[in-house]
Amino acid sequence: MGGILYTILIGAVIGVLARFFKPGADPMGWILTILLGIAGSWIGTYVSAALSIGNRFVGFAISILCAIALLFLYEAVRKKTPKPV
Repeated sequence: MGGILYTILIGAVIGVLARFFKPGADPMGWILTILLGIAGSWIGTYVSAALSIGNRFVGFAISILCAIALLFLYEAVRKKTPKPV
């Protein structure tokens, strides 16, 4: 049970920091923010391991950067097409 709560907490922190550092409005709720942070953390952990980075602070920063990249991807996929007049 503690592992799930820890994952949600870290996902929320990373998701909020990613949305804070990325400029522009990101219309998403808190559940998507947590899911974005969890996905960014998971990808960041994989990238840190692939680059043999053992420093936890650097790994945390890489997780935030991965979450920012996912936020750009989410924005590109969700971008609405203009309605014809």
